[in-house]
Amino acid sequence: MNPVALVQAWWAKQHITLAKEPPGSRQGLCSPPDQGRDLEPLTMLVVGDSMAVGCGVKDQSQGFVPDIAACLAARLGRPVSWSTQGRLGATIRRVRYRFLPALQDHPDLLVLCAGSNDIMANRTDEQWRDDLAASIELAKNKGRQVLVLSSGQLYRDPALGRALRAEVERRIARQTQTSRQVCQDASVPFVDATRDDVGTDRPDFWGIDHFHPGVEGYRRMAACVVDHIPQDLINQLSVSARS
Repeated sequence: MNPVALVQAWWAKQHITLAKEPPGSRQGLCSPPDQGRDLEPLTMLVVGDSMAVGCGVKDQSQGFVPDIAACLAARLGRPVSWSTQGRLGATIRRVRYRFLPALQDHPDLLVLCAGSNDIMANRTDEQWRDDLAASIELAKNKGRQVLVLSSGQLYRDPALGRALRAEVERRIARQTQTSRQVCQDASVPFVDATRDDVGTDRPDFWGIDHFHPGVEGYRRMAACVVDHIPQDLINQLSVSARS
């Protein structure tokens, strides 16, 4: 990391106060807007970092996961019962060793949502590769279908200095390339939402800490993620929801 980026990283650590995990229930039900509300719900569990638990908004119901569930319900045409298991600051290593082994449920769709904290913690590409691969194998035994999400668009965060954003962007690009290969080897779908235009340049994207997404930011990110889910997985989820 170049000296300017190092200084900006130090400044960010000293001056940015991250929003705490918001209150509210970490589970809920989202129904499709039209037909299909009386069908058996698909169960979805999202495991991961601060995005999984909606940091940046005032209540869990306004977070990333219920927004994903709402978009997925609309695409499937059936209700989605969602829940989350995560923590502010969680890395993929915590997902591997803490969250996944402790899961008791067996959801139709298990989503892994981590990556940004691994970058900020200076974890190596090799560490990311090993922990992601191991997490996917664990997840396969915990959920009927597994989906891996890319990290968020941290490199576009205006709370970070320009040099630091450029460094983070390079690291996210490497991490995304690694994730794509790991998921391909494991035969699980990977959604890359690191480059899509989700309105990060608009004031309404950022949350109450000006670091995490806010209500509108999560809503646009969720729509982007669900739009990128491969149709093959959507077909499999439709079968799971009916069985």
